[in-house]
Amino acid sequence: MQRLTIQKIKKKKGKKPIVCLTAYSKSVAEILDKYCDIILVGDSVGMVLYGMKTTKKVKFETMVLHGKTVKNSTRRSLVVIDMPYNTYPNKFVAYKNAKKLKELTKCDAIKLEGGKNITSIVSYLTRKGIPVMGHIGLLPQFSQNFKYKGKNIIQKKKILEDAVTLTNSGVFAIVIECVVESLAREITNAVSVPTIGIGASKYCDGQILVTDDIIGLSSMSPKFVKKYSNIKKIIEKSVKDYCKDVRLKKFPSYKNVYKF
Repeated sequence: MQRLTIQKIKKKKGKKPIVCLTAYSKSVAEILDKYCDIILVGDSVGMVLYGMKTTKKVKFETMVLHGKTVKNSTRRSLVVIDMPYNTYPNKFVAYKNAKKLKELTKCDAIKLEGGKNITSIVSYLTRKGIPVMGHIGLLPQFSQNFKYKGKNIIQKKKILEDAVTLTNSGVFAIVIECVVESLAREITNAVSVPTIGIGASKYCDGQILVTDDIIGLSSMSPKFVKKYSNIKKIIEKSVKDYCKDVRLKKFPSYKNVYKF
């Protein structure tokens, strides 16, 4: 089975919707690999698995650990890893860290948050052979509040300019997070690379969500998330039944015991 390439992802623009989800572990990555075009090892791992309030405290080493696990557990999907907060303050530090992240994880690409302010960094990385996915709109690493963007002309103009300059700087795709539908549509029509929406309407070239959100494992319930199952209830029932069996000495049964 051949892994999807960046060129194949780019060719999907305007033709076939690009499906993306997040993964941080072997078991989830193996499932996603059967169905997703792109798997993002997001710095959302800090909030989802480690109980952090924001993504700002996620360590570089943490992304390496989870990134390596996901990459080693997949064969088909394109694996992209978030560069954590403050690991790309300028193009030289960004290149050093991005190169290290790629070498240690063997990931296919890295993702950076920002617009016009990081175009020189993106240009430098792509010239050095490091594929970059952009991320505009709501930026979790930098936002003071988690409200949707593009509510006024100034915001719309800035975010559109961010998308265009990032495209010109060499990104192969752009995540658009929490922007109004009309702006997401305008950006998608204006740029030559695929747009991946999260809370940014069906008019993007693809969609991404946090896997724990769609399976009902996290306590987060933003408007743009659709829950497809409630794994938390299933886990709770399993734990409850196990505890009951142990206390009633029904577990372990003869089926779970080694005899000599």
